[in-house]
Amino acid sequence: MPQTNLSTTSSTESVTLSPLSKDFVRLQAHLNQRIIGQPELTEGLLIALLADGHLLVEGAPGLAKTKAIKELSAAVEGSEHRIQFTPDLLPADLTGTEIYHLEDGSFRFQKGPIFHSFVLADEINRAPAKVQSALLEAMAERQVTVGSESHPLPEVFLVMATQNPIEQEGTYPLPEAQLDRFLMHLRIKSPDAAAEHLILKLVRAEAQHEVQEQFIPLTQIAVRAARQEALNIFLSPALEEYLVQLVMATRNPGQYDADLARWIEWGASPRGTISLDRCARVRAWLRGRSFVTPEDVQAVVHDVLRHRVLTTYEAEAEGVTPDMILDRILQLVPLP
Repeated sequence: MPQTNLSTTSSTESVTLSPLSKDFVRLQAHLNQRIIGQPELTEGLLIALLADGHLLVEGAPGLAKTKAIKELSAAVEGSEHRIQFTPDLLPADLTGTEIYHLEDGSFRFQKGPIFHSFVLADEINRAPAKVQSALLEAMAERQVTVGSESHPLPEVFLVMATQNPIEQEGTYPLPEAQLDRFLMHLRIKSPDAAAEHLILKLVRAEAQHEVQEQFIPLTQIAVRAARQEALNIFLSPALEEYLVQLVMATRNPGQYDADLARWIEWGASPRGTISLDRCARVRAWLRGRSFVTPEDVQAVVHDVLRHRVLTTYEAEAEGVTPDMILDRILQLVPLP
């Protein structure tokens, strides 16, 4: 991710980890040992978990996306389920449906796979709009309604949806309004050669049933407490104004740069501002700080806003991507 000039406060201030923060730093280190070469993915998962949001991950097959959600569910109290999205999937295949019981002539709700704490929606863009809507409604409302009855989802509930950037034939791209429901949109790359060697070593050890270091799972009570601690991280008024101006620059690009005005069709919604605030606080908390720095905001701005900035045909013709637009905005919006 391109870097801009950052405030030096974060590097000079001492950090003091709370007991909860230490637990989650330990969890992040454990995930990085199990998901090799994907530190952006493991940090994104933890940020989404602690910011109480959902994650859209774009990457080629075989980059440990399924393994990541399994390892997270094994390290945090809660069940997990993988759903392979296909064109013939129905909404009831996700949410569940009412089943008729012959013995007493009644209908009873049979919960679907979405009633798990950690759900992997694999290749979400392969399912038709009704299925995508059913999933995203559950993500937003944290409940499933069948008939006249609503069924709450688990309090700790995280959906990691994936998209394959290679194969686009037979897919149903997510509408912008549904994309906006995702806290973050990560783009992950293939690991380098050094990481590939470590992956081979790990897979061989697993195949030979070698004893792996055991991680004591964190409870859902710890997750809820950690969320509250992260919410209490201090964000200065000046930095809050900076955060808001980054979002405003996507909505009023002409005030900053003529090229931005040509490239941006539609800017980020208020959900973008809220998500940027939550993710920056969680990042600061994971680093043991009691305050947010400009570096925290800038580190998460691409993942939070790239799916919320719609580009014009002119930008596409010039090869300008949302990430390039956000790079320009970071250069133009002054630091506090």
